[in-house]
Amino acid sequence: MEKVWDVIIIGAGPAGLTAGIYTARQNHSTLILHSGKVGGMALEAHKIENYPGFPQGLTGAELMNLFREQASRFGAEIKPETVIGLSDAGDYKIVSTRSGYHQGKAVIIATGIQRKQLSVPGEMEFKGRGVSYCAICDGPFFREKTVAVVGAGHEAVIDALHLTETVSKVYTIPGKKGYSENYPELTALRSNKKVEIIEGPEISEIGGGEFVTHIKLSGGKVEKLDLDGVFILLEHVPTSNILVEAGIDADEGGCVIVNRNQQTNLPGVFAAGDCSCTGWQVVTAAGDGAKAALTAMKFLKQGK
Repeated sequence: MEKVWDVIIIGAGPAGLTAGIYTARQNHSTLILHSGKVGGMALEAHKIENYPGFPQGLTGAELMNLFREQASRFGAEIKPETVIGLSDAGDYKIVSTRSGYHQGKAVIIATGIQRKQLSVPGEMEFKGRGVSYCAICDGPFFREKTVAVVGAGHEAVIDALHLTETVSKVYTIPGKKGYSENYPELTALRSNKKVEIIEGPEISEIGGGEFVTHIKLSGGKVEKLDLDGVFILLEHVPTSNILVEAGIDADEGGCVIVNRNQQTNLPGVFAAGDCSCTGWQVVTAAGDGAKAALTAMKFLKQGK
């Protein structure tokens, strides 16, 4: 007979690993499935200075290795399997992967999100060395420096304003069509003395040595900008169709909808971390994962 896990966690980033620490520590059989590297996007962080308990900071890889070690120590099983389906069979959920399927009494979705990339020369080379996808996470590393914010959405506008609190200058590059909507914060952005909006051109290359030193532009009068960092804040890739097909509610942006206890609209299915589009920080993802685990364990207790 196929094993029925108490909890199956889809995703092995900060949220998924934290959820696994909590459930496994309480002797609930726990399976963590991941399709990429254990640690998720946090692995890309060159340095994390704002996670409590590490006053000197540490790399994302170092922190995620500690998360993984702790989850494994309590008995969580971590498997590299790509999830392709999720269905409700009543007393348990069926999680289908490319390798087969697993049965679980409760499921925690912690798949994170995937940012759209520029796909220009230099982007991957300088990721973590001047290229960032999170202004709140990495803004303090660019104190009194010059940066560019790429993106035309609401998040790009808000984060550009946020960066003005620490950096000396912000170039905003919304692309050929400019800003997609007349966001309320645009007035403040346009009037901020630290901000220079460059509408029309698009980034064609990110260059530098050990770290980013400049970007090249195409389609406008400005061809090159000397700077220290590039924040790429394009929209994120929507939630996988797997979740939609399972009947899990998501908003127009693909964010999984949860209540204050991380419960989705399906009983026994929870979501935590960036896939629910809250926080965008390792510490908030971990908090979501802990909360989802506590609620899942309460669900398991009620089902006995």
